Amino acid sequence: MKNIKIKGLGLLAGLLALSGCDNAFNTEPKNQLTLEQLLTEDPNAIEGLLSKIYGSFALSGANGPGSTDTPGDDAGESPFLRGIVNLQDFSADDMKNRWGDNGLDQLTTATDWDDNNKFFRYLYNRVYYTVPQCNNLIAVMQNVSVPNQEQYASELRFLRSLAYYYLIDCFGKGVLVTEADLGSSIPKEQATRAELFAFVEQELLAIQSTLPVTNGYGRANKACAQMLLAKLYLNAEVYTGTSRYEDALTQIKHVIDEGGYTLAPDFQSLFSGDNNTSAAKNEIIYALIADPITSQSYGNTTYLVNGSLSADTMTLSNYGATAGWGGHRSTKAWYSLFGNSAAELAAANDVRAHLFWTQGHNYEMNDYKIWKDGYPCVKFRNSNAVGTSIATDFSGTDFPLFRLADAYLMYAECVLRGAANGSAGEALAYVNAVRTRANATAISAADLNLNFILDERGRELNFEGHRRSDLIRFGKFTGGSYLWPWKGGVKEGTAIPEHYNLYPIPLKAMQANPNLTQNPGY
Repeated sequence: MKNIKIKGLGLLAGLLALSGCDNAFNTEPKNQLTLEQLLTEDPNAIEGLLSKIYGSFALSGANGPGSTDTPGDDAGESPFLRGIVNLQDFSADDMKNRWGDNGLDQLTTATDWDDNNKFFRYLYNRVYYTVPQCNNLIAVMQNVSVPNQEQYASELRFLRSLAYYYLIDCFGKGVLVTEADLGSSIPKEQATRAELFAFVEQELLAIQSTLPVTNGYGRANKACAQMLLAKLYLNAEVYTGTSRYEDALTQIKHVIDEGGYTLAPDFQSLFSGDNNTSAAKNEIIYALIADPITSQSYGNTTYLVNGSLSADTMTLSNYGATAGWGGHRSTKAWYSLFGNSAAELAAANDVRAHLFWTQGHNYEMNDYKIWKDGYPCVKFRNSNAVGTSIATDFSGTDFPLFRLADAYLMYAECVLRGAANGSAGEALAYVNAVRTRANATAISAADLNLNFILDERGRELNFEGHRRSDLIRFGKFTGGSYLWPWKGGVKEGTAIPEHYNLYPIPLKAMQANPNLTQNPGY
């Protein structure tokens, strides 16, 4: 079992509940008095309330996998993590889905995006579920006394910033609501991408002094705030038009030098069912918790594990699963980074080349709707890296949202982009540490350039919710300078319009708040 559990979810959901997500701009705290009474009578209840909000990034709802915190949204399809993977990986070059679901199919092919796509709405709704919950609890804690009050408030501010980060990255604008807006029923004005950026930056800088250096597994510490801020700065040129690579390097150096993290000796352990107890735990900076018994969800790593398996070509129990949904396959844009055939992947020394199931599958994805076209990725699995494991219906593998290898590659990218406070020698050493752990050949200084970094991020981090953002930052997501299978709905890939660098604001959100305007091109 995991160290942080979602306790008393039914009660806590009722206490924290606001109106439906489509009306999330009405931020009246309808149960604030009840929360104050609860925390006055039992200050330790703050632990359960906080865990409910942590769980909002991986779970669908308070009453099991069939429930949802966002009324009107499908409980299985709409959880936050599932949305991150859908919008960051399936829209990019690394992963494709074959189910043909309306909305998901448009993501897979990067075609026909519009404001009525339910998968865009799901992620938008999740942002505006999590943010008001954080606001509500932050406000309540100002009127009661609970243990570690300042730390808990800082953790909530981190979670709110994390939700806003995905709003900034995927949609570029929205409504900025904080605890100061509670009680107002007047729809707020739209906040620009730069305004949201400035708010999140300010929050993450402020809480670094009040978050602990170490915290319970799955909870935010100082390094989590620094890592998120580094990601914000790394993409600042995209978000605001002004590069902040020096600032990104400063934050990432704090993570590397002061966080106490080390690379896991076994790459696969990072994505296995025991990643919360094996040596992988020492690399994971921030994890989204999964548990097959106490926090079941179709939207956490169950989606990644079961969605990538099928009994037609694979043995499910080898991966700790009881069901294979036969949906997700990687494309040659990912596995060609290791070799140009199944034989070359099998012969590769790089352990990351063996993340793909090739038997019975075709190297070329001639038809993305055919299961055997393309290689399923078995990076995420529900089986343990150490010892035996029992197959379960839901995954117990935690999702490593932030980890040290990513920090190492971010450091190197900042140096290559001109951050003066970094060291070219350290950048090379960090990249080679990542490669050596994977049993890949070390590179020389002459090999280290931005194109190499983008490829190495693909080898190391694909299917972890980063790829779309990476391609946009490198100028390779839209247009036709870089093509991948089924980009633009064409097997060989074709150019997609520049406005696809942002997703459209969902129609229902715009109907709920007339102050919102649509992103250009939609």
